[in-house]
Amino acid sequence: MEFIDKFLDKLTMYRLVLYYLLLLFVIAFGYSIIGILHFNPFQLVFSTVFLVIVSWVTNKIFSKTFNAPANVESVYITSLILSLIISPAHSFSGYMFLFWAGVLSMASKYIFAIGKKHIFNPVAVAVVITALTLVGSASWWIGTLPMLPFELLGVLIVRKIRRIDLVFYFFVSAFSSMLFFTILQGGNILQIFQGVFIASSIFFFAFVMLTEPLTTPPTKKLQGIYGAFVGILFAPQFHIGSFYTTPEIALVLGNIFSYVVSPKAKLISPLMEKRRIGADIFDFLFAPTNPLAFSPGQYMEWTLPHEKTDSRGNRRYFTIASSPTENTVRLGVRFYQNGSSFKNALLSMQPNSKIVGAQISGDFTLPKDKKKKLVFLAGGIGVTPFRSMLKYLLDKNESRPIVMFYANKRMDEIVYVDVFNQAQRQLGVKMVYTLTDKAVSPQDWRGRIGRIDAAMIQQEVPDYKERTFYLSGPHAMVASYERVLRRMGIPEAQIKKDFFPGFA
Repeated sequence: MEFIDKFLDKLTMYRLVLYYLLLLFVIAFGYSIIGILHFNPFQLVFSTVFLVIVSWVTNKIFSKTFNAPANVESVYITSLILSLIISPAHSFSGYMFLFWAGVLSMASKYIFAIGKKHIFNPVAVAVVITALTLVGSASWWIGTLPMLPFELLGVLIVRKIRRIDLVFYFFVSAFSSMLFFTILQGGNILQIFQGVFIASSIFFFAFVMLTEPLTTPPTKKLQGIYGAFVGILFAPQFHIGSFYTTPEIALVLGNIFSYVVSPKAKLISPLMEKRRIGADIFDFLFAPTNPLAFSPGQYMEWTLPHEKTDSRGNRRYFTIASSPTENTVRLGVRFYQNGSSFKNALLSMQPNSKIVGAQISGDFTLPKDKKKKLVFLAGGIGVTPFRSMLKYLLDKNESRPIVMFYANKRMDEIVYVDVFNQAQRQLGVKMVYTLTDKAVSPQDWRGRIGRIDAAMIQQEVPDYKERTFYLSGPHAMVASYERVLRRMGIPEAQIKKDFFPGFA
């Protein structure tokens, strides 16, 4: 599992989805050549190329019209999803269906949007509209037994973006709903479940479409409810009168629920200031066009269009390092040699150049119980959510029982000391700084030396078994901290890990 996580860490979520869809397309093309799938392989290729062209042109037109950044990666993803659920065209009417599906899927991001945040999964709403207007209906041909083993690889996407709870509740709910209706109608249970789980598109639907980050709720609890809701509607027997749901209708109705319960913010923010605050670490301060409502510790997806985009794309997830009480939105970012094109473009930003932020998400927030004892374990730039939390507590003059460990290799990598020292003085937060690279530790260093381990935690936090631990940093570091805590007897319920889909 550790090997898989290392592999997944090298890819952005969108790039992983794109590679997964390309794999399915190549497998389907091969199957069609040898006759396992019964359609013309060249019709599959022509249909997919046609969808890409239509989607690309439509996205370009609407992005210019609405003055919004275009994302080429999403064009390819949307086109491939459409090609995998709509049968290849072999007539004029078939190509008209593909045309309108491509146009509507891309246009929906701009038309069905409130506050520049799109409401619906683009593919789902497009095929709902084409079905209702009698242009054509999605066949969901990807749901065939020969494709099933490759569909199941989509679980890597779920693991990458940590939507396991969402998908789990979806499957449980869909299973329960189908079982209920089958028993109620006196149907053949085995036949129904063979059709749905063995030779159907349910896995593709769950792994790719259900989990789209921008149309799912922001927290695990709400994601679980969302998954269960869509699962009930997904059952092929579910109906109200003569109205039967389809997978795309179930998802569109779920998207409405998600929009109602999710933050509505989408920012197109100009850069105010760029500061170097540590070795290869910069703060970016943006001026939000509208007040941004979020909880300290949450993150957003940030899009920065730029030329010569590399394989990691033009979108990243960054924790908001500022507090909701501040007037600016702050991002703390670490840069490396041979960095991605995104980070190079970010570092090259000039005052008043803009970045787009969307989808406030995350459960890595302070507990409602203000008396709950906490331990913050931060590694490197993983300190940003703690800067947000402590600045918030300072501005609210709210004292909480917190011990914070902050690990870096070298002294010049330590950032946000002003906030942490102030929290120590005014709120009684206990700060424990440690340097892990003994070879470069200065002789006048007064903090700890060495990695955060059980002995260090026990010495600094005698009542550690009574506390909830918050872990934030690179994936490998967080995994290491978690192993230490579990060996110390800390139950999983007392460990919270910061996660967003991509630290790169």
